[in-house]
Amino acid sequence: MEPMNDQTNSTPALIPLARLLARRTIETVGHGAQVSFDVTEDWLQGRTAFGGLTSALGAQAMRDLPAPMPAGASLRALQTSFVGPVGAGPLCVEAVLLRDGKSVRQVQATMRQGGQVCAVMLGVFANDRQSTMRRVRPQRPPATQAPGAIAVHEYRDGATPRFLRHFDLRWDDGPMPGSGGSGMLTRIHMRMRAVEGLSDELVMVMMADVSPTPATGQFQQPAPASSVSWALELRPLSRSEDTAGWWRADNESVMVDGGYVNHTARLWAPSGELAALAYQVVSVYG
Repeated sequence: MEPMNDQTNSTPALIPLARLLARRTIETVGHGAQVSFDVTEDWLQGRTAFGGLTSALGAQAMRDLPAPMPAGASLRALQTSFVGPVGAGPLCVEAVLLRDGKSVRQVQATMRQGGQVCAVMLGVFANDRQSTMRRVRPQRPPATQAPGAIAVHEYRDGATPRFLRHFDLRWDDGPMPGSGGSGMLTRIHMRMRAVEGLSDELVMVMMADVSPTPATGQFQQPAPASSVSWALELRPLSRSEDTAGWWRADNESVMVDGGYVNHTARLWAPSGELAALAYQVVSVYG
């Protein structure tokens, strides 16, 4: 379902990710690709774009290389270094193939805006391999409450990052940002309002970065926080997975020191499958 547009003076209309991707242009440069996007105001959080969007655009550019992706290869790892802010407007991503092995393809993407480097990404795409190892799949711990039993996390213009209008959040456990709470763990149910036309891996990248780090709940009022680096490990979803359903992120601020937070997260797909593991260094201002 496409979200309703909010076209007040202060709140920009929503542009679903699929529409933003459809507007991109691709230019082949040698063995690489130069992919141009137009970032819209509704995807911002403060003066920069939502980090999940930044990484998703980089992952898409990696898929846009002129050399066809090996059949069945899925995104297994994505590392992003957030070098500078990504503002609204034209954005260029240069994707370069580093190596094509029998099972693994490794790609680098460099994101620029206004001539400045904004982010550098490394992506690993791989096929399943034959293995005699016993399969280990973690089980999703039970939630305290079902999403339908939790109050909606309402958007507040000027107080809530704009990009959150693209998502529906239900806070199951742990301190909310700026609540003056305690504890370093949160559990959040969430879903993306418009997933039509998106690949599973792009939805996973987006969902894995929605949750703020729990340590920001210690502040008495909302305070800025920004990801410095993000390492994401993914596994392919089952073909029957309903990506429009309720996902869940279990988050932990493992260490807080010197104005930085080391953050880990587990992302559970709507079916209960473990979809991704994430690790971040987050700078906090407060």
